[in-house]
Amino acid sequence: MNLIIIEDEKPAARLLQRKLEKFGLKTATMLHSVEDAVAWFQNNPHPDLIFLDIQLSDGLSFEIFEKVDIRSAVIFTTAYDEYALRAFKLNSVDYLLKPIDEDELEAALHKFRAMIPQQPFDFESIRRMFSNPSEKNHKSRFTVKIGQHLKVIGIDEIECFYSENKGTYLHTLDNRDYLIESSLETLEQELDPDKFYRISRKFIVPLQSIREIVVYSNSRLKLILPTYKSDDVVVSREKVSDFKAWIN
Repeated sequence: MNLIIIEDEKPAARLLQRKLEKFGLKTATMLHSVEDAVAWFQNNPHPDLIFLDIQLSDGLSFEIFEKVDIRSAVIFTTAYDEYALRAFKLNSVDYLLKPIDEDELEAALHKFRAMIPQQPFDFESIRRMFSNPSEKNHKSRFTVKIGQHLKVIGIDEIECFYSENKGTYLHTLDNRDYLIESSLETLEQELDPDKFYRISRKFIVPLQSIREIVVYSNSRLKLILPTYKSDDVVVSREKVSDFKAWIN
């Protein structure tokens, strides 16, 4: 069987490769971005099977199928929630939820072998589902621990998220800070992209919290929020153009 792995996190790709080797399968190629994958598919015979992560370093992996006519079978490796996973099953595409369990990996491989010869998968239907915010289950609230108590904070109460000293915090409109378990990278996947934007490595802000936008040094933009007072709430220079499109 000829197979490849497309995964932007190299340690995760290597871990999957080792698990596949336990089943006697060798990985021909490992790719880590949409750009790399498109170039590879344009210049190489397509494999029997692709292990495909959804979020790659430079975009959604569905962009690959918009640029290259791929007929390989696909097993998704994903951290998406149960709603998305049900959609994959309905579209006859198997999936593995991260972290990947070896028993589930073995079952997915058995399913692939049973499906040969394959029919082309309906990638367009899946891509539309992930491109339509109304069909996503975005995070609507967070539960934080305060001593021995739990507090539920609605998404409309949040002024921003920020990272500090290797921790991630949410800051509320009533000027309080709470430590949360999610990283900013995870939050990017969980939050509604129409309402929240990651302006830099340290901050994710909701549109509703932006009170002023000030031209800052080095072609950057400084954001003024209701209660969070810091000179660090700055849109990174490489994100300025995309940020301007987002607020419009």
